[in-house]
Amino acid sequence: MRLAVPDLVSNSYFPAIAAVELGYLRDEGLDVELELMFPVTDAAIALRDGEIDFLAGCAHAPLYADPSYGDARLLASLARNMYWFLVVRPDLDVTRRTLASLHDIRIGAAPGPDLGLRRLLETEGVDLAEVTIAPVPGTAGNVSFGVTAAQALRDGKIDAFWANGMGAEVAVRTGAGKVIVDARRNGADAALFTFPALMASGRMLREQPDATAAAVRGIMRAQRELRRDTSLATKVGSALFPAMEAELIADLIERDLDFYDPAISEQATEGLASFAKAGGLTDRELAYTDIVETSVRGLWESR
Repeated sequence: MRLAVPDLVSNSYFPAIAAVELGYLRDEGLDVELELMFPVTDAAIALRDGEIDFLAGCAHAPLYADPSYGDARLLASLARNMYWFLVVRPDLDVTRRTLASLHDIRIGAAPGPDLGLRRLLETEGVDLAEVTIAPVPGTAGNVSFGVTAAQALRDGKIDAFWANGMGAEVAVRTGAGKVIVDARRNGADAALFTFPALMASGRMLREQPDATAAAVRGIMRAQRELRRDTSLATKVGSALFPAMEAELIADLIERDLDFYDPAISEQATEGLASFAKAGGLTDRELAYTDIVETSVRGLWESR
């Protein structure tokens, strides 16, 4: 089986990465290969077309493959809340309180996550005509978006970026940028726009329900074990990440632990549905059962 993530050197989808690398999915009887597939919009299409079996990505990703959400369903939350950071160059005179003053800057953002940024800025009163939001130079193909964005900020190719916690941490530690919005923690209403989730196609759910349940159990074990021992994150990072990022990952996971919860609440799907409609991804009133595979809810409750 193939499990895709749109960013590998990152904390965003780490429970799924750890579930593969630490053998938790194998222990559930699944032979799963981890694959980097960027951007998440393409990965969602690959899921729809049966090219991959599972996707660990943003919860609104299936709407890029089908505006009705199609037959894809979320199996578990990897963590609660929208999980990207807005990082700007250090000399830019803007803070979280003065976000509405943003103008005349180039912000790098990946397809898919960029909608979260646009909606966040709109709700904060930013005139989107005054900012340029576009892909980060050098991110064509399968690359680590956040780390590449931090390098582009350092090189002056962009003035800001919207990316994962790893990219934000690298930018801060190297002096390339400063964080002005942490959407998960100070995004206000925007925190409920989307969240990282494990998802599968309807084909998988129909043809291999035992495998999808096993995948959920593996993800839940990864969340549980990382809460117990964050040094496991370093073990995973040392196997998959460059040296600097491998040293940072345990700290990032430690910060995220309070958000580790496989359950997908009604509030989360309501926020997602409102975000998707306001952002033009769908004109439907999406219900909980349009988004979530309810047959696995019992597994979340057993944690």
